Amino acid sequence: IDVQSYFIVKLPLDWRGPLVERMAWLMRVARCLEIPIIATVEDVDRDGPLIDELAELLPADSPPIFNKMVFGLYGQTDTRAAIDACGRDHFVLVGLETDVCVAQSGLGLRAGGYRVSVVDDACASPPPNHDTGMQRIRDAGIAVTSTKGLYYEWVRDLETHHRVQSALNVPCPAGMTL
Repeated sequence: IDVQSYFIVKLPLDWRGPLVERMAWLMRVARCLEIPIIATVEDVDRDGPLIDELAELLPADSPPIFNKMVFGLYGQTDTRAAIDACGRDHFVLVGLETDVCVAQSGLGLRAGGYRVSVVDDACASPPPNHDTGMQRIRDAGIAVTSTKGLYYEWVRDLETHHRVQSALNVPCPAGMTL
């Protein structure tokens, strides 16, 4: 959700690189497991495009990057249609900003009948707003996980783990071990 320079530059400098690295790594894992990826940007004309590091990881058969003009992605007709069409009942959210677009998207998806998880260490808002957003997400009954925790939920067994690790051919994000 909305990983644009406009939002990234609001974060403390030492958060930026590791955050993008975790998001990119999760996108690579999703691709290995053929998990659909839906990407949004907020008001692309004002706030700019999805950052290149993530845009280049979108599969060729992904939906287009959605220009989101609402805070919660399920509140916009084209993004709602893409979500409903992908045939999944559980959505995992990463992106910016935790207390606004990530929280509103999670709440909207949940109200729409979907299961939702938010990856705490792959979302951000300028301090102290990330923690406030995560608390709101938890209070709403939305599952909160980590990049590592999500990885193991996705791979589920050792055979898949070894297959994904071979296919990734990139190290884990800094500070994370499997």
